[in-house]
Amino acid sequence: MPNDAEILGRCPDCGESISRAWLLVEYETNDGDTGIWAECPDCDDVVAPE
Repeated sequence: MPNDAEILGRCPDCGESISRAWLLVEYETNDGDTGIWAECPDCDDVVAPE
């Protein structure tokens, strides 16, 4: 079971920390890395956390 408090990264727009609870999509890229899209809890944008 994932830990919802785990930090995925920061919003590239506003700098807010984004936890796993805000994760929308997790996918595998063509080169085998994991990509993610999440909603920023502060600015409400869908972003790729950095």
